[in-house]
Amino acid sequence: MDNLEDLKIVAEQWSKQGLEFVQKIPPPQLYTAIGVLLLATIWLLSIRLFRRTKSDTVLLSGLSGSGKTVLFYQLRDGSSHQGAVTSMEPNEGTFVLHNENNTKKGKVKPVHLIDVPGHSRLISKLEEYLPRAAAVVFVVDALEFLPNIRAASEYLYDILTNASVIKNKTPVLLCCNKTDKVTAHTKEFIRKQMEKEIDKLRVSRSAISTADIANDFTLGIEGEVFSFSHCHNKVTVAEASGLTGETDQVQEFIREHVKP
Repeated sequence: MDNLEDLKIVAEQWSKQGLEFVQKIPPPQLYTAIGVLLLATIWLLSIRLFRRTKSDTVLLSGLSGSGKTVLFYQLRDGSSHQGAVTSMEPNEGTFVLHNENNTKKGKVKPVHLIDVPGHSRLISKLEEYLPRAAAVVFVVDALEFLPNIRAASEYLYDILTNASVIKNKTPVLLCCNKTDKVTAHTKEFIRKQMEKEIDKLRVSRSAISTADIANDFTLGIEGEVFSFSHCHNKVTVAEASGLTGETDQVQEFIREHVKP
C-alpha cells in the first residue's frame, strides 16, 4: 500500500510539472507542435490501413481455350473438372490455394482469384478488374501457340499498356500452359516469339492502347528491340499443365504477391 501511495504522489508531481511546462510554451509553438503530432498520427494510421487493405486479387487472363478455367479449378480444389469448358462468365472465388489446405486454418491468407473470359467479345471485362489486381497470370496455350500468337500478343500488349498496370506496376506472369504435351513449345520459345510480336505492335500502334494514358508513353525502350525486361512492371515466364495439376510455378508467383 505504501508503494502504491508513493507512485500516486510521483505521478501527481509529474502531471503538475508537465502542465506547468505546457503553459510556459508560447501558443503559436504549442499549436504547431499539436498540428505536427496530429499529422504524424494520421500518417501512421494511413500506412497501417494501406497495409491491411493491400489487394488479394489475382487475375487469370488469356485467350479463349488457353486453359484458364482448368487452372482456376486446379488452384482451387486440385481438380481439372474433366477439362472444364470455355467460360462465358467470370469464375470468381476467394480461397486458400489447394496445396495449402493442410496448413493450419487462419495461418494462410486466402486469394481472391478471378478467371476472366477470353472470348473476344468479353475481353473488355478485364479492364474492370485490373485496377484492383495484385497480380495478373496471362495464360498461353503452348500447344497451339503459333496459330494464336498474334491475338495473344495483342491481348498481352493491351494489359502491359493499361493505365492501372503501369501506375501500380502490377506484376504479370506469362504462363505457358499444356507443357505436358510432347509437341508443346517451350517457355523460352514462347517468350522470344511474343517479344518479337509485341515489338511489331509497338510500331503499328505507335504508342499504346486507345484512350488509356498519356500519348507520350511507349512500351519498352525507344530505339531498342523489345524485351519484357523493359516493361515498367515485372514480367516473368513459367510453365504449367492444368490437366495434370502441374501448377507449382503459378502458385509460387501468386504467393509472391499475395503474402500468406
